[in-house]
This record gives sequence, structure tokens and C-alpha cells, in this order.
Amino acid sequence: MRAVAQRVSEASVVVDGETVGEIVGPGLCVLVGVTHGDTAEKAAQLARKLWSLRILPGEKSCSDVGGPLLVISQFTLYGDARKGRRPTWNAAAPGDVAEPLVDAVCAELRALGAHVETGRFGADMKVSLTNDGPFTVVVDL
Repeated sequence: MRAVAQRVSEASVVVDGETVGEIVGPGLCVLVGVTHGDTAEKAAQLARKLWSLRILPGEKSCSDVGGPLLVISQFTLYGDARKGRRPTWNAAAPGDVAEPLVDAVCAELRALGAHVETGRFGADMKVSLTNDGPFTVVVDL
């Protein structure tokens, strides 16, 4: 699994003109990609890492301050543009594999006590955020 975690002061995701997820920080906007071979155990590990990642102001984590997370599925995190001009998506898991694992990340975060908002899997989403810092970290498991 791969995640891009951005420290935000606010973030939202809109689908078909409707806001489906929105947070006010400090918190994290997290793009999550799933590849072949990822498991529910990796999803739980990623959730624990995101919840305890000390990138909020004062080297705090979401768990320290009760920071919210906006989690958005992003298959393009596994795009490969090394050859030619058109990326390939071969390393991205298909939707029927990826969706339950992204849901598992969210469920584990909630079980840890996090306030989690989400996008809508497979939808054309418009994501807006104010990156605080800017501060962005890539987490690969």
C-alpha cells in the first residue's frame, strides 16, 4: 500500500457538485493506493501509521490532538511513467480488490478513535485542500 499524507488546515472532496467529505484541521488529507498482494493486515498497519504520524504542528500526530483525516482512494499512486508519455496502471490493484482495502484503512482508523471523512471510490472527485507548511509525506508499506 502507498499513501500520500498531507498536513492540512482544511480539506474537502466534491462529487457531482455535492461535498461528500470535509475536514477542518489540523489534520491529514491522505491519498491511498493499493497494489497487488496488499492485505487487510497491511491496511491496518497503514491506518496505525497514519494515526500516529508526527507531522502536525509541534511534531504531534492525529492521535495526539484528535486530528481528523480525509481519506481518498487514488489508484494513480501506482502509475508508472518511466517509459513513453502515457503512464501504465499495471501495478494498481483492480477496484474489487482495492475498495475493500481502502475501506479497511478507514475502519481501522475509526476503531483507533479517529474522525474519518472519505471520498467516493471510483468517482470523479474534486479535491480541495490547504496544505499547511506545505508538509507532505509518502508512506510505502
